[in-house]
Amino acid sequence: MAEQGKTMVRLHDLRVTFKAPGKTIRAVSGVDLEVAEGEVVALIGESGSGKSVTLRSIMRLHPESRTRIEGGLEVDGRDVLAMTGRELSPLRGDTVAMIFQEPLLALDPVYTVGAQIAETIRRHRKVSAAEARAQALALFEKVRIPSPARRLDAYPHEMSGGMRQRAMIALALSCSPKVLLADEPTTALDATVQIQILLLLRELQRELGLSIVFVTHDIGAAVEVADRIAVMYAGRIVEQGPAAQLLAQPRHPYTMSLLQSRSHGALQKGQRLQTIPGAPPDLSNLPPGCAFAPRCSYAVAACQAQQPAELRLDAQHAVRCLRAQELQFAEVANAAAAAAAISNDLFDPTKETA
Repeated sequence: MAEQGKTMVRLHDLRVTFKAPGKTIRAVSGVDLEVAEGEVVALIGESGSGKSVTLRSIMRLHPESRTRIEGGLEVDGRDVLAMTGRELSPLRGDTVAMIFQEPLLALDPVYTVGAQIAETIRRHRKVSAAEARAQALALFEKVRIPSPARRLDAYPHEMSGGMRQRAMIALALSCSPKVLLADEPTTALDATVQIQILLLLRELQRELGLSIVFVTHDIGAAVEVADRIAVMYAGRIVEQGPAAQLLAQPRHPYTMSLLQSRSHGALQKGQRLQTIPGAPPDLSNLPPGCAFAPRCSYAVAACQAQQPAELRLDAQHAVRCLRAQELQFAEVANAAAAAAAISNDLFDPTKETA
C-alpha cells in the first residue's frame, strides 16, 4: 500500500449527465473518490458502469455542448470545474495526462509518432525542435520500444499494438505529469503484451512517483497494479478499499459476483463459468433503489425502494449495500479463493521483465 500523502485527485459527489434526444443519461451519479500522491487506484466494473466517463471528466474531455458536470472535482488542489479553456490547456499534460484505450485512434495517422511527441513537448516546454526530438527518443527508450531511433519516424499504423501502447505511454509522460489516467490500456492487446504493459506501468509509477487512476474491467490487472480498488456499477462506486482487503473480504454482492465470474486456475474442465444474471440498468431511467437489486440474489423489498448510503466498515473500506452488515455472505470464502487464484494465475515472478 502506498504511503498516504498529498491528495492529488479529489472527486466529491461528482455527477455527469449527457443530453440525448428525448432523454438525459446519468452516466455518473455521485462519485466520491480520492487519490493520494504516489497512489494507484483502480476503477473496475462492467462496460457502461461509468469508469471511463469518470476518468475523462477529470480532464474535462467530454463535449461541453451536451455534457453537464456537477459536484466537486479537484486536481492537485485546483478546482477543475472552475477553469477556463485557457487554464485547462496547461493542466492537460503538465499536471495530468491520459493513456487512451486505443492508441491507433488517439494518435494522428498523418504524422509520425516521434513528431507528435516532440510537438507536445514543444507546446508545453520552451525547447528547440532538436531538443524535443532528443527528449522523445529518451522517452521511447524509457518505455522500451525496440530500435527507438528508427521508431521515432514510424507512423502509428507501422507499429504493432504493443508498441503503439508504449508510444502512447511515452506521449502521456512527455511533460512529466503528476497524475496519470489509464483508460483500459491493455484491453486490445494479447495476454503476453498485456502483462508487459502492466509491468511497465507499475515500474514507471514507482520510479516517477506517479498517482494513477487505472480503469479496467479485468480484476486480475487491478490486483497487480493497484493500491486501492473502487468498484463501479451504474454510475456509482458501490465498494472501495485497499486492494488486498477488498478482494479477501468483499462486502458488496456485485464485487463478489465479479470475482466469481472470472475464469481462473481453479476452474475445472467442463465446469460452468458463473455469470451475473440480467443486464445493467438503463442510465436514462435508473430505478429508485439500489441499481443492482434486480440482479442481486440477496435483495429484499427495501433494496428496490431505498438508495443505499455509503457505509464505512473501517477507515479505508466503504460499501453501498443495505445488507452489508446483516449478511454473512456464504460466498466470501469462495470470492477470496477466486481473488487468490486471479493474482497467482496472472503473474509469475519469473516474468518480471517487460
